[in-house]
Amino acid sequence: MARIEIAFDTATLSVALRDTDTARRLAAAAPFSARVQTWGDEVYFDTPVDADAEADARDVMTLGEVAFWLAGSCIAIGFGRTPVSRGNEIRLASPVNIWGDAEIDPDEMRRIRPGSTVRTTLRED
Repeated sequence: MARIEIAFDTATLSVALRDTDTARRLAAAAPFSARVQTWGDEVYFDTPVDADAEADARDVMTLGEVAFWLAGSCIAIGFGRTPVSRGNEIRLASPVNIWGDAEIDPDEMRRIRPGSTVRTTLRED
């Protein structure tokens, strides 16, 4: 199974790819690097990929899902409340395509700093 490894300065995620067009596009574009941005309990960063909304695109996700933010062509990793969340949901600013799954530790993710470098690499298991 193919995975994308996302390496931050303080954490590394191994993301299992779902069978989606977005996942295939991201896998084909790897490796790439970017600068991290944050928004509440969300980490996101630019990609060299464009994608259309998939049939199940949505703005609320669950912990462990890894998303592609359509409006910004970014990988988005929500791990808690954002400024638009209602209650304890993980709500992003606008619809996203869910393209992968990873074990996400919210405390570890909160240590990732805006402006730091993130690197993605395709791994074939």
